[in-house]
This record gives sequence, structure tokens and C-alpha cells, in this order.
Amino acid sequence: MKVLVTGTAGFIGSHVAQALLARGDEVIGFDNLNDYYDVTLKRARLARFAAHPAYTHVHGDLADRDAVESVFREHQPQRVVHLAAQAGVRYAAENPHVYVASNVTGFLHVIEGARRYDIEHLVYASTSSVYGANTAMPFSEHQHTEHPLTLYAATKKANEAMAHSYAHLYGVPCTGLRFFTVYGPWGRPDMALFLFTRAILAGEPIPVFNHGHHKRSFTYIDDIVAGVVRALDRVPGVDAAWNGEAPDPASSGVAPYRLYNIGSAQSVELMRYIEVLEQCLDRKATLRLLPLQPGDVPATEADCSDLARDMGYAPGVTVEEGVARFVAWYRDYYGDARGGLREVNAAMVV
Repeated sequence: MKVLVTGTAGFIGSHVAQALLARGDEVIGFDNLNDYYDVTLKRARLARFAAHPAYTHVHGDLADRDAVESVFREHQPQRVVHLAAQAGVRYAAENPHVYVASNVTGFLHVIEGARRYDIEHLVYASTSSVYGANTAMPFSEHQHTEHPLTLYAATKKANEAMAHSYAHLYGVPCTGLRFFTVYGPWGRPDMALFLFTRAILAGEPIPVFNHGHHKRSFTYIDDIVAGVVRALDRVPGVDAAWNGEAPDPASSGVAPYRLYNIGSAQSVELMRYIEVLEQCLDRKATLRLLPLQPGDVPATEADCSDLARDMGYAPGVTVEEGVARFVAWYRDYYGDARGGLREVNAAMVV
């Protein structure tokens, strides 16, 4: 089928595009290649599949209504995987207007395209950050998420609400995927594993927030992609068992709508994550222990039982294996850099 994938120069989007092309789908990629972080890395991701005969790239911005509409009009995709967004939780606090333009207005442009051009299924990226102040573990889609702690989480929560309204009003089938701490080759330079690797190789201390007491459902990129593709193939319907007097946030009795967690079922302590990285690099890290950052949460743990039940989702890459694969990619792409990393340093955001 023909699939529009937004954010194909991004970390997850580039991997999803490759997977869809590998199985025989036609992919229309949409990305603005902004300079939030190293554009060279983004171009290198695209270069892995840009010459594929079934791939077409469109350079455009989500906030540009006409540009998004023209992609739907000219290419007539059957389904959409919407992964493009302004990344970076800290960046949102400094640039809220840019954030909302991309993550809320941009989402509106995409879902309007889905409505106007009769898209069979819209799959979009949400985040585990929507759980916010919730502390009951593991996080479940059946919990309410009314207390986001960051603007980033609030924009994703808004996307979920907008998707439900469009699914109800216009019959656009929508599936939201709440990603849990994705890592792996071709990852984002502002993410912990990338930052830690660069710093350890450079002989610099690594910032460890919450004094190292974080726990996360670290999820390898291949496991994420497998879940995204499975979700794309399963169009949601109205939940006949849904009860409006005790509404389940994960589904709907009035719309073809579904939310799923997508992550590793095993939460890993940050210090263990660092220990594995040290082993893979054969170097010890110097830790700079810092307090919990505003808006951050001490722990995440994903309940992915719904995704496993409905789609056979079973993440299989351990942290030990995944970090080793990342380090192998990193050394291949950057070399064993100690004093700095080519162009990526200039754009790095901590």
C-alpha cells in the first residue's frame, strides 16, 4: 500500500520508512530537516533509502497548511504514520510557540488531510510522558492522564484528544502509540545514550539526574518499529464493550479509536544502563550527579499487554544487546572520538 510517513529524516521515522519499503510498500516521506540537531545526521538517515524506487521525499513543514494538504492531494496515500514533531522536552520550555505550531497545529493539518482524503488509518506518535504525575506502575492505557508535567506531554495529550474527536465526527480510524524511551543506532544526539557515549569517549563527566535513581522502560528501535508496523496493519473499530458511565481512555464506544503503550515491559535502572554502556565502550564514566529536573519523572514502566494481545507485540532486544548495537553503530559512524564529534557537537542540546 501507499503510506505517508512524516518525520522520515528523524530517528524513528527513518527506521519505519525502511521497514515499510523492505516489505514492499510505497512510502511518501515528509520532513523539513530542521536544525534542532545535526542536519548532517538527518541527511545520512535519509540517504539509506532515498534512492529506493518506491520512496518519494517531500520537503515541507508541518506548520505549513498548504504544504501538508498538497502531499495528500498529489500523492493520495492510503494510510499515514505521523511521527514528525518538534523534539526535545527542554526545548519546549524555551520555545513554546514553535513547539505548539509543530506538535498541535501540525497535527491538525495532518488529521485534516486524513479526513479530507479518506485515509484508511492514521497511526500517530504519542509518548509515555502523558502519564505525568501518575505513580501507579506499570503505566497502563486504561489509566487517566490528566496531569502532564511538561508542555511536550501536553501537546501529545492534545493530539490524543484531537484524534478521538476526528474519529468520532468524521470516522477517521486513529491509533495513538505511547512510546517509551526509544534508543538504538541512528538515534537523536540529545538523548541520554548518545550524550553519555560522546562524553565517556571524550573523557568528560556525564550528567546523571535524580542522582542516578531513574528507572526507564528503555526500548530498542527495532522493537518499536515492529510495533508501529503491526499497528498500521490493524485498523481500529468502535469498542462494543465500552461504557460511557465508566469510560475507558484506551478505546471508544463512539469512534474507531485506540491507544497503545509501546515499549519494553522491563524497567531498567539508569545506573545499570550506564554500567552496560561502560562495558561496551570498555571505559569508565565519570558521573556528575544532579537533582531531578523540573517536569521529569523518577520512573516509567510500560504495560504493553494490550499491544501483545491485539497484535502479538513481543519486544525481544535486551538492554545489553541494544546498547552494544548502538555503540557499534556509533563507532562506525563517528569513529572513536574523544575530543568532539564532527558537526553534531554544534547542534547538541543537553
